[in-house]
Amino acid sequence: MQILLAFVFGAAVGLIAHFVLPGRELRGAALAPVAGTLVGGAVWLALTWAGMGTDNPLIWFASALVPAIVVVPGIALLTRSRRTHDARTAQRLGIA
Repeated sequence: MQILLAFVFGAAVGLIAHFVLPGRELRGAALAPVAGTLVGGAVWLALTWAGMGTDNPLIWFASALVPAIVVVPGIALLTRSRRTHDARTAQRLGIA
């Protein structure tokens, strides 16, 4: 059941990233929190399968920090890609 805490940590990191990073209007409101949730859960899952127990602080730190390390740059890259794609499409359609 502690994996739920990893999901919550990841969702919180994603929610913060959504509001802190620029370009909010270019991505869905749920994208960053869902990405954070998936990463947090995947980290917890991988570390428990590796034999790490809930008494080890590394699993707690990793489930909180890895989503921040992965989601923040990932969301920034997706936003930049969307902005570039939208500009190319607008130019192609002659509305730029």
